[in-house]
Amino acid sequence: MTHRRTPLLIAGPTASGKSALALAVAERDGGWVINADALQVYDGWRILTARPDAQELARARHALYGHVPRTRPYSVGDWLREVGTLLDAARDAGTRPIIVGGTGLYFRALCEGLADIPATDPALRERANGLREAEGLGPFLADLEREDPATLAGIDAQNPMRVQRAWEVLRQTGRGLSTWQAETPLPLVPQEDAETVLLVPEVPWLNARIARRFGEMMDEGAREEATAVLAEGWDPALPSSKALGAPELIASLRGEMSETDARDRAIIATRQFAKRQRTWFRARMGKWRHVSLTEGTELTGLVRQISSA
Repeated sequence: MTHRRTPLLIAGPTASGKSALALAVAERDGGWVINADALQVYDGWRILTARPDAQELARARHALYGHVPRTRPYSVGDWLREVGTLLDAARDAGTRPIIVGGTGLYFRALCEGLADIPATDPALRERANGLREAEGLGPFLADLEREDPATLAGIDAQNPMRVQRAWEVLRQTGRGLSTWQAETPLPLVPQEDAETVLLVPEVPWLNARIARRFGEMMDEGAREEATAVLAEGWDPALPSSKALGAPELIASLRGEMSETDARDRAIIATRQFAKRQRTWFRARMGKWRHVSLTEGTELTGLVRQISSA
């Protein structure tokens, strides 16, 4: 049985109920809920990213939700540094940290360590963005294949951000991303020192929840959130603009598609994203404890599966 101060890590695809589970365990154990979702860190998208609402925030202490301006870059390294401070504070307070989210790279950095790679110079990032917009991934892939094949072999060559980041590191430092990663320091939370839970929902059950949840988001004011962002200045290149449903709602507000089409396309995009999450989790989290979710699964039953001694 795990001690309640042992970090609890809960991962799962979007709309799988992981945040509700984390909150329930936090109430039971007096724990702190710490966000591990790359989009929930940004302000401006509380409803659309399913950040905890005021009532949920009042039930347990939460951290790293909505604290980053949506126009500011925020990296895995930024998150890891903030989590390290919170883990120290939780340990000093004798409180159990409960880290929950769907961003696999955050959990990978937490449990495996993260190389201390210098940040990309803004001028180089602007050059890279312009190159990608003008010519696509071709120049990046060609340079990586010629100069850094080891890194290229280890990343998803279909992911624009991953490919561009690898190219930027090569140009910024003169070293391949893979060589930096080979110097990765010890992890903050080795997997063997934590209780790790991966929620594995049945696909039809999850798809139905995704559709229902997006409808609820619209009822709660997601369109109004998008209206505010559009008025402040919409930049699709910002990481915060990758919030699921955001591009579709913005397109609807601009008259580029109907609200019904925006809703349908947002639901499809969310289901596709959940599929990519499931694939990533299967490949990287085989040693985590998998908890199946089906129609009729009750939150109280899931909470009982989390140790409390």
